[in-house]
Amino acid sequence: MIRDCFFTHHVSRKVVFYRRFFDLLQKYRLALTIQIIAFLLLWLLPACDEGRDHRILIWTNLRPVEREFLQKKLDAFAQRYPEYEFRQLFYETEELRTNFIISALAGKGPALIHGPSDNIGPMAELEVIKPLEEFFDQAFLDSFVTEPFEANTWFQGHLYQIADRVGNHLCLVYNKDIIDTPPRTMSELIALGKELCRDEDGDGQPERYALAWNFIEPFFFVPFIGGYGGWIFDEEGNPNLNSEPVIKAARLIYQLRNVHRIIPMECDYETANALFLDGKSAMIINGPWSWGTYLKHGMNIGLARIPMIDETGLWPRPLVSPLGYMANVNLKGKKLRIAVELIRYLTSPEVQREFAREFNLIPSRRDVQQDSVLQNNPLYQAALDQMRVGRAMPVITEMRWIWDAMRPAYQGIFTGQYTPEEAAAEMQKLAEKLIRENRE
Repeated sequence: MIRDCFFTHHVSRKVVFYRRFFDLLQKYRLALTIQIIAFLLLWLLPACDEGRDHRILIWTNLRPVEREFLQKKLDAFAQRYPEYEFRQLFYETEELRTNFIISALAGKGPALIHGPSDNIGPMAELEVIKPLEEFFDQAFLDSFVTEPFEANTWFQGHLYQIADRVGNHLCLVYNKDIIDTPPRTMSELIALGKELCRDEDGDGQPERYALAWNFIEPFFFVPFIGGYGGWIFDEEGNPNLNSEPVIKAARLIYQLRNVHRIIPMECDYETANALFLDGKSAMIINGPWSWGTYLKHGMNIGLARIPMIDETGLWPRPLVSPLGYMANVNLKGKKLRIAVELIRYLTSPEVQREFAREFNLIPSRRDVQQDSVLQNNPLYQAALDQMRVGRAMPVITEMRWIWDAMRPAYQGIFTGQYTPEEAAAEMQKLAEKLIRENRE
């Protein structure tokens, strides 16, 4: 029966899907993983299931406490449509992107997804998210911030995301029980680091550090390029990785690790987080997704800008992106109308105000940013201050290939495989190669 239903009602759509899916594999060189195979099998089995027509599902990568809060809002909205079920499903960031693309190409997937704006480029090119400009009037859109960055995201002439928050950027987080005032410049950071680092067991390796962060990951490295006046793209949108700012930024971090020795020799995200939570590191560079965890553990934290580069007088520029809601291209009819209404509700001033106050977020609405409670919150004000010197995260698809090009060569600096100069040249070479291959 399932087989008959599948072939009767879904053959043409599946043929289109498989053609587009294999085009996707060829164009973006995606690996055919077990996870994807599992999705393909799942699509065959529920082909006759019509029960999902009365479910509005949102995929998110929110933290557990935020998901709990979101579900309360979904339950409140559900009172408008008692015949519908409003639920959410959690995925890690990469899983959400991949699974949504695959499911939407198959004509399935959630009604909405919530995530950062850098997903928009590849999703729009693959036509898996719906342009939204026809559903929201100018008065509604004008109620969102446009400075220092536009909250709602347009790409190639279409509106694809309505934001419920902005920022998602890195800040310097410091333990106020260890240091009273955070360093303002790199020279101050180095001097403070020499005071705070301690080799407690005499093995030649410190057990306590001034600063720990996931410095081996390019996302956590890019702000320092801005501190030397550089950027990863040139004015024409081409990769700009073999540059003096990239070399100097890489050399700075290498010296913090190997010369000044104020950061751990080996440090990924989990290691840095553990050191900071355990009081073994006085500071960490991390984003708003982490601050709630520190507060929940009873830490007395403060936020500040990442220290200024003495040589240039410039602040490091963390990447800033809105987070918000995107709609599945397959939405239509009443389900589409409800999904649009739900976006309006979840990005409303009332809901944003509650989220922002509860989780120290920067709301996307102009009036909510001026909320008196937020204005008197030092963490909110410090995050806003760091965002003002940030740089907008590109939403173009090429950004994915830039990350892939940077990672191996940049990490090779810390294994001794490359000098900063060699790494910058290798990053540029690989970035050009990946973009050329994937755009052919």
